[in-house]
Parts: sequence; C-alpha cells; structure tokens
Amino acid sequence: MNKRIAAWLPVLVFLVCSPALFAQGTAQSSATPPATDSEKNVDEYINLLRGDVRHQKAEIMGAMMELSAADAAKFWPIYNEYDVELAKLNDMRVANIKDYAQNYDSMTDAKADELVRKALDYRKQRAELLATYYGRVKTALGSIQAARFLQVEDQLLLLIDLQIASQLPIAVKGS
Repeated sequence: MNKRIAAWLPVLVFLVCSPALFAQGTAQSSATPPATDSEKNVDEYINLLRGDVRHQKAEIMGAMMELSAADAAKFWPIYNEYDVELAKLNDMRVANIKDYAQNYDSMTDAKADELVRKALDYRKQRAELLATYYGRVKTALGSIQAARFLQVEDQLLLLIDLQIASQLPIAVKGS
C-alpha cells in the first residue's frame, strides 16, 4: 500500500494546486475503512500545501485584476464565494482521482466509463460555475473586469489541469 501511495503522491500534490480542492472537514462515509497513517500523512500534507496555493492564486488574481480600492471591495467577496463553491466541486475531482488510483490495477470497462462520466460532469459543472461568477463580476464591475477575471481564472485552471493530467498514468486494462 505504501508503494501505491508513493506512486500517487505527485498526482495528489498537483491536485492541491487547484484552489481549495479539499474542503475542510470532509466527512468520511461509514463504509470507508479508517485511513492508514500513510494516507493520513498524505492528506495532511495536501491540506498544508492547499493553503499556500490558495494564497498564491489570490495574489496572482489580485495583480492581474488591477482593481481600485472601491472595485476590490466589490470583487473579493464575489471571488471568495466562487472559491468556496469551486472547493466543493473539486472534492468531486479528488474523489474521482482517488477512485482511479484505487482501481488502476484492476480497471474494468464499467469502472473506466464511470470515472470518465464523473470527470466530464466535473468539467461541465466547473464551466457552469465560471459562467455564473462571470455574470456576478460583470454585474458588479462591468464586462471588461469580468472578462479579465474569467481569462485569469481560466488560464490558472488550465495550468492546473495540465499539471494533473501530466501526472496521471494512462488507463490500462486491469489484471
């Protein structure tokens, strides 16, 4: 099990690059066995990195938005709400990647289809979330600032997606 955790650690670390990927206080289902010490350590490491990444992402957004004090007072509450909702969505992504990792060696057609459908659903919901918050920023600050928000956020998300995708091994038929 430790080898599996070590093999998937880079993927999970890159997942942290997504803002608020892990919602704080996520409850485990009663059917889930208790986490091993190694799994707990990985989760704690990811949670520590998450705070740093969120801070860095906010700094990038702030620098790129070039907001006046009045506009910043309107923008940041909206952005913070977006970030919280994105965190909830990203829990889906994390769960799906963990499921992929757990089933990688024994992948079936049915499991592969399930994982892909969940990944596509995540992407759809994330695009809808961006569209919703584009509208909210547009209402508060106008179309140009909203476009800037969308461009910067989309570029950051694409970079994160590329990092995650480059670390995930390509699916193979299970044994």
